[in-house]
Amino acid sequence: MKRIAFQIFAYTLIYGISNIAVAAGNPEVGKTKSAACVACHMPDGNSVMPEWPKLAGQLPLYLVSQLKAFKSGERVNAVMAPMVKPLSEQDMEDIAAYFSSQTITAGVADQGQMAVGEKLYKKGEFYTPLTACIGCHGMDGQGNRTWEDTMSIPPTVLAPAIGGQHAAYLVNQLQTFRSGERNNDVGQVMQKIAQQMSNEQINAVSQYITQLQ
Repeated sequence: MKRIAFQIFAYTLIYGISNIAVAAGNPEVGKTKSAACVACHMPDGNSVMPEWPKLAGQLPLYLVSQLKAFKSGERVNAVMAPMVKPLSEQDMEDIAAYFSSQTITAGVADQGQMAVGEKLYKKGEFYTPLTACIGCHGMDGQGNRTWEDTMSIPPTVLAPAIGGQHAAYLVNQLQTFRSGERNNDVGQVMQKIAQQMSNEQINAVSQYITQLQ
C-alpha cells in the first residue's frame, strides 16, 4: 500500500502539478459564458441525459484541467472539441467557477447492487487487488478538495467529485479507462484500477456512487 501511494505521489509530481493552474474564475461571469454549455449540461450543471456528465459541484481545478485536455486533444471527444476550441484559459476558469458553485442532485440507484457497490467503493477488493475509491474520492464522493493544501502528502491525485454523478456516465468512463480509450489520468492511475474491474463491478460501484451526495 505504501509503495502504491508513493507511486501515485511521484506520478502526480512528474505529470500533474505543472499542468494544473490554480483556478481563479468569476462565477457570475462564468454563468454568462456557460450559455453554450446548458444545452447538454443544463443551466445548473445537472444534466438530464445520463450519458452526459453533471458538472454541478465539481472541483473547479478539475473542470479546468479537463477543458484544457479537450482543447489540446489529450482527451478525445468529438462533441467537446469544437465547444472548447474558442475558450481562453480565463473563460475556462470562469465557467468552472460557475458550475462548481452549483449543487449536484443525487441520482436514484439500483438498490439490488448497493451492497456490492458500497463494499467496492469503501474497501476495494483484496484478492484482485482492487483499490478502494474512497481513498481518493472521499467518503461521499466529494473529491480531493484539499488538493492544493496537501500536494506534499501522498496520494495527491486531483481526484474529481463523483458523488451524485449519473451511473451511466460513470460506467462509460470506467470502461473507457479500462480499454485505454481515455488515457488522460495522472500516471494511468484510473486506467490501472479500471483494468482490474469486471463489468459487474463497474455497474455496482457506479450505482452506489450515483446516490452519494
